[in-house]
Parts: sequence; structure tokens; C-alpha cells
Amino acid sequence: MAADAFQHGAFQHTVRAPALFAGVGVHTGAYTRVAVRPAPADSGIVFVRTDITDRDNRVPCTAESVVKTQLGTVIANAAGVTVSTIEHLMAALVMAGIDNAVVELDGPEMPIMDGSSWPFVRILDRAGKRMQEQPRRFMEILESVEVVDGDKRAALKPADGFEVAFEIRFPTAVIGRQSIDMAVDEATWRRELADCRTFGFLHEVEALRSMGLARGGSLENVVVIEGDRVLNPEGLRRPDEFVRHKALDAIGDLYVLGMPILGRFEGELAGHAINNQLVRALVARPNAWRVQTFVEELAEAV
Repeated sequence: MAADAFQHGAFQHTVRAPALFAGVGVHTGAYTRVAVRPAPADSGIVFVRTDITDRDNRVPCTAESVVKTQLGTVIANAAGVTVSTIEHLMAALVMAGIDNAVVELDGPEMPIMDGSSWPFVRILDRAGKRMQEQPRRFMEILESVEVVDGDKRAALKPADGFEVAFEIRFPTAVIGRQSIDMAVDEATWRRELADCRTFGFLHEVEALRSMGLARGGSLENVVVIEGDRVLNPEGLRRPDEFVRHKALDAIGDLYVLGMPILGRFEGELAGHAINNQLVRALVARPNAWRVQTFVEELAEAV
């Protein structure tokens, strides 16, 4: 059996009670209220824009629903209804073992909270989990799939369990060259990755705002770098917080596949765009993966 197949059990889970929170979107600046509600087995993660009533407001989260990846992951349905910046919540959901949930929100963008997944981890903890009767489905990687775009690279490879390796390089001395390589289960996620915040450069802020982005960004929810220093008065949560946040983003971006991964993700200078290219490349190669369940093995073990 794959190493972490029992990490959350062999069966699907949803939230036990609604998880409620609110906050501003980092790009729109819009204040949005969110409720993560229980959902039936095999329904996956579905976002619902409660502020839209004149057309289909349900946006299922799938590999094909991703329509934009500039500085965040945006999904849309056939009616053109969008939900943006979903990756931090998606990472928290997959690593908490939540397979099915309805995420209701009354605005266009998920709240950024503190810029990490940690607030979502705590919120989901309070809501609790409920086991469902259907077996949990894992996406087991059988053959390596790789996407290269210039100096950026993202790959999924066979592995016994879920592993993440990531490398970034930036000219500023605050970041420089950073890399991580780790097996990721729920305990490792909570301890090593979940609290690592998104980051940006001060000189980019005005350009982003002229494009209608970063309107909600502040030192409360983004690590801001100017030259070779961090402007946030509290500093960094860990010296390599930057590469760890990139790993967090990738975990969230991969969960648009609708299943946790049994395999190794490798990212080099990767971001949301190439992460989604990798997801689509994987889906397009059905021989490179299979859906795996472990209910029968659980019964045999008992």
C-alpha cells in the first residue's frame, strides 16, 4: 500500500459543520463572506457565488475549469461566473482530507486572510470532518509527466506517497536560491508549509494595481520585499518561507484534479500557470496515472 494511503483513511470525508469566515480579496480588495458546507460523496469541491442569481452560479473545481493563472488560480463555469485565488483554501482542503464540500461566497475572490493556508486549517479544524461511505480516490502517478516553459519546469513522477520538491531563484538577497524536498503528509503540512505566506515586490505593486490587481494587498497578508529587505515589521516566519509558500501554492493547484496525488511533484521556478499546464498534461495522458482506492486493502488488513 502507498505510504500515506491511510493518512486520512480509506473513505471520503466532508466537513461535519459549516466553516464560516470572511475577509478581503488580495487582488479585488472586495470583502467576501464564505461558508464551507458539507456535500455528498463523489461531488468534489464546488464553489457557489451566492451574489449571482441571474445565471448558473455553481463553479465546480476541475482541471478544465481553470481559466486564468496570473498571480492566482481562477476558475469559471460555462456561464462565465468566476472565483479567483482559490489555491490556499484548496491546499488546506486536500491536506485536511476533505474530498467533498460546497464553498459558498458572496463575491468574486476568496479572502486572502494572512496570505497563507493556516487560517483555513484552523477554520476547518473547528468545523470537523465526517466520514462518508464511498472510498477515497487517489490519483496515482504511473509515468513521469513534465512541462517546461523556458527556465520554468513542473513535473509529476511516481512515488510511494506524496512528495514535493521545489526550487526558486530571485536576485534579491532576501530570497536568493531556496529549495525544499519533502514527503508531505498532514502533520508535515501543518508543521512545515501551511503558515507560509504569499510574497511580492514593492516595485511591482503600482503596476499590478494599474492592472486591477493587488488592491487588497497589505503587510497584513503579503510578505513585501523592497530591494534586499522585508518590509513587514514581524519579519519572516522562517528563512525559506518563500519557497515553502510556492510549494503550498502547488499543492492547492494540484487539487483541481479532484483527488489527492500519490506521486512526487517537482517545481523549478514554477507558478500557477505552469502548474495548471502540468495538470492538463497529466489529464491528457490517461496511461500516466490511475485512480486508486484502498478500501479492499483496508478490509484485508482487518
